[in-house]
Amino acid sequence: MERLQKVMAHAGVASRRKSEQLIAEGRVTVNGEIVTDMGTKVSRQDTIAVDGIVVEREHPVYFLLNKPRGVISSVSDEKGRKTVVDLLPEIPQRIYPIGRLDYDTTGALILTNDGEFANLLMHPRFEIDKTYVAKVKGILNKQTLRQLEKGVVIDGKRTAPAKGRILSQDYKKETTMVELTIHEGRNQQVKKMFEAVKHPVMKLKRETYGSLTLGGLQSGEWRELKPFEVNELIRLAKSSQK
Repeated sequence: MERLQKVMAHAGVASRRKSEQLIAEGRVTVNGEIVTDMGTKVSRQDTIAVDGIVVEREHPVYFLLNKPRGVISSVSDEKGRKTVVDLLPEIPQRIYPIGRLDYDTTGALILTNDGEFANLLMHPRFEIDKTYVAKVKGILNKQTLRQLEKGVVIDGKRTAPAKGRILSQDYKKETTMVELTIHEGRNQQVKKMFEAVKHPVMKLKRETYGSLTLGGLQSGEWRELKPFEVNELIRLAKSSQK
C-alpha cells in the first residue's frame, strides 16, 4: 500500500504537491468514492480517477543491477554525479533503487517502479538475508568473527545475529577477506560492524540479496528479474516477518 498522492505523482498525473491539491479539491476518486484524506493509501487493485478520468499506472518492472563503485544509489544527484538509474537509460518506466549501497560499495541492487514491493523488502518487520564480501584491514581471527556473528553495538544498538566466514588472509599486506550475511538494513551497517571490532572496511561488495545472486553480471550490468524471482523475494519477506 502506498499513499495516494505518491501513486498519482509516480503515474505522471502531477507533482506530489499538485496531486495533494487535486485531492484536497475533491477531484480524485478511489474505486468511485471521492477521497480528500491525504493519508489515504491505495494498492494496485484500486482504481484511481481524476476528474472522472482513470489514472493509468505503469506496468511493474523489476531489475537486478551489479552496482559499480562511484555511482549514487538514487534517481538523481544535486552534485551531478552518476546515479544507478543512469545505468539503465533504455528503461521507459520511472524506476528507483530499493534501499542503498554506498558510493564506494558495489554489488547487488534491485530497482523497480513497484512501491508495494519496495516497501515490503525495506520494511523492518521483514528480514531478508543479504550477503556481503568485505576486504578489511588486519588479520581478523575466529574469535572476532564470532563477535560479529553474535552481534556488536553500533549507533547504541546491538546488531542481530549474523553469519560469517573468513575467505582468505594476506599476512604480508595485513588484510582479510570476510563473508558476512545479515538481514537488517541499518545505515552503513556492515562497515560499522567491522569498525566496531577494529577492522575497517577497505572494499565492500553485496554478493546476494535474498535468493538473488549476481550470476555472472559484470560491474555496471543489469538484467530484468523473472516473475518467479520476484515471487520468491515476496515469499522470503513474508515468511521472515517478525
